[in-house]
Amino acid sequence: MLNAKIINMMNFQINKELVSAYLYLDFANYFAEKGLNGFAHWYRVQAQEEIEHAEKFIDYLHDENEKVRLMTLDPIDHNCTNDQEVLEYGLKHEMYVTKLINEIYSEAEKLYDYRTLRFLEWFVNEQAEEEKNANELIDKYELFAIQCGSGLYQLDKELGAR
Repeated sequence: MLNAKIINMMNFQINKELVSAYLYLDFANYFAEKGLNGFAHWYRVQAQEEIEHAEKFIDYLHDENEKVRLMTLDPIDHNCTNDQEVLEYGLKHEMYVTKLINEIYSEAEKLYDYRTLRFLEWFVNEQAEEEKNANELIDKYELFAIQCGSGLYQLDKELGAR
């Protein structure tokens, strides 16, 4: 049986993973409306990954015979006005999700909840990868898209192949 605080934190995390999917779908729409379909594709794939992350938490709670509580998703309001701001907001959001995962991990550690710690290891590693990917996307955008007009086209094409 899981500790009540861990259950609450995991239910909150499920919501945040779904918010992440919602945010990335919004980013996909932003880029699709600009004709940057590769960027849009990249963010649609990201959205699917976030849904899968939520499902992992849902499955874990079910496996532990705990109740899953889905929460209301708030409208997306990132106020980004250009491509680079969208990319930077994505990185900032991933850093926030990392912080949330680390908080659950820390609580599980305090409670000697080794099963939950083992479960969370995957998320710790995944968040490192997510932040790395977001940073690399910003770096590529700055290197290719800002400095060279045709670089945006090439980067969009690369992202579409994901």
